[in-house]
Amino acid sequence: MEKRSKILDRLRTGEFDGAVLIVGGGINGVGVYRDLAAQGVSTLLVDKGDFASGTSSAPSRLIHGGLRYLETGEFQLVRESVEERNRLLLNAPHLVKPIPVWVPALSRLGGVMSAGLRFLRLKRTPGAKGSIVVRMGLALFDRFGDKGRTMPRHRPVPISEARKQIGLARAVRAVLEYWDARIVSPERYTLELVEDAETDCPSSGALPYTEVSGLANGRLSLTDGITGETMTVRPGLVINCAGPWIDEVDANIGISEPLSEGTKGSHLVLERPDLVCDLNGAMLYFETHDHRACLVYALDDKMVLLGTTDLRTKEIDTARCSDEEIEYLFGVLQDVLPQSRPEREQIRYSFAGVRPLPRSDAGATGAISRDHSFRDFPTNQARPFEVVTLVGGKWTTYRACAEQLVDHILPRLNKKRIRSTLTLPVGGGRDFPKEAAARNALVAEVARDGGIETAAAERFVNRYGTRARKIALDLDEAGRVELPGVPGYLVGEIRYMARHERVSRFHDIVLRRSLLAFEGLASEANLNALADIIAPELGWTQTQRDDEVAELLEQLRDRHHVSYIHDKSEADIYDEATVA
Repeated sequence: MEKRSKILDRLRTGEFDGAVLIVGGGINGVGVYRDLAAQGVSTLLVDKGDFASGTSSAPSRLIHGGLRYLETGEFQLVRESVEERNRLLLNAPHLVKPIPVWVPALSRLGGVMSAGLRFLRLKRTPGAKGSIVVRMGLALFDRFGDKGRTMPRHRPVPISEARKQIGLARAVRAVLEYWDARIVSPERYTLELVEDAETDCPSSGALPYTEVSGLANGRLSLTDGITGETMTVRPGLVINCAGPWIDEVDANIGISEPLSEGTKGSHLVLERPDLVCDLNGAMLYFETHDHRACLVYALDDKMVLLGTTDLRTKEIDTARCSDEEIEYLFGVLQDVLPQSRPEREQIRYSFAGVRPLPRSDAGATGAISRDHSFRDFPTNQARPFEVVTLVGGKWTTYRACAEQLVDHILPRLNKKRIRSTLTLPVGGGRDFPKEAAARNALVAEVARDGGIETAAAERFVNRYGTRARKIALDLDEAGRVELPGVPGYLVGEIRYMARHERVSRFHDIVLRRSLLAFEGLASEANLNALADIIAPELGWTQTQRDDEVAELLEQLRDRHHVSYIHDKSEADIYDEATVA
């Protein structure tokens, strides 16, 4: 990827005047950026943070069909979600993986009457759902999935089989299984879309840490969040894809109509190898006592993800998982798995994001639509360019949403669609081998090109898909060494991120370019070792390096429940080094 400084130089010289300006570097903004690049439209994308550093980094890490949206009568959204899920499994097989989902039901007939009312759109408030209602929903879900089908249809799981595998509560009367998908790293997926866009359309550029700060004389002011420098641009059209921040962005360019409200969703990453074993590769998707939907599934052989909440909030920038939410999530998990006994000491990471929902008078947050819409704001004397604001938007349907939005604006640019993004591979999903033998051949090639062990090459392929070759070729002798204290990451791949993936801040690498924090590997010692590798690549002084580490440590403690209490092995190592 082109360095951020180069794109800033292009902005200073007026290269982006007349171009489309996208505000928002989350999955929806980047999806629009990718689609416009496919049409050859020069575009500037800005975000006040990093790519996918807001809501897009805080989902349940699922690419899902939206089964629960059937309950609120959003059938078209479910159909679109299922079809897009099927397509993403094909376009990004290195990052989007199938997962079986088990749905426990507490009764057979519960919610039948309410389901009929919701089907007729006479009711939207969520309610109890027995096995008959769930099976009806799954039958419709299967039908929607016929187009481009990639996974099996639903099936009932014999209750004896289910109880033998998982210690389900006695109140569970039936279990149904269907298939959905999970995304290994939404952050890397978003980054790979940026790289794809700029490969297709080199006249475009994406600038993280660049905020829209005002409008004067027909030009927008953009403030560099790293240096504080202010530049201006006169866009041909502005697309506001800032998610829960759309009202703030609109206000900065003279639009006062509020369009969005947020609900917070929080998740916990727990170190529970026993629960990983019990789940046996399946996700448990269960109804709570307040008729919400929560989930738990394994991330690897030690960690599970537990979520999510759905609380109205205005605290967008400071969203964090509260103590009350932790207790709620622990409680509903024990309701369905009485022997799970989650404890705070098992938390290795937490995260929270604010869903960008349309303003609504609905009492229950679950009744608020998860669909998207566009609002047009024409030019006026102060603003000589149109603004299109995206309201709402889901991770799973980002591609379809982007295509619809681009089709909406192309006539205003006097352009026509050249190609669809429907079948375009994403990043390392291009030419990703489908068969095991071909995949093993790719691993062997990466190992040979990088001069690394097969196990390391396997991790490269899992993380980066076919782009693993490029990263492996960049490794030198020093880069083939494992990162001190961090199993599974090489010094060279961290250097590659710093050099080639538009990194500006320390947390860009720890929270988004890698999964270090998410995987519970962000100890204080590890972060300091990592900073020593990154600082020379980014030209940081010792003071800058120390400040970046200190800020990240505080963020991990305050917003992500990361504890820095040394375990026994670390303490022993420290003591031995001190004695020596």
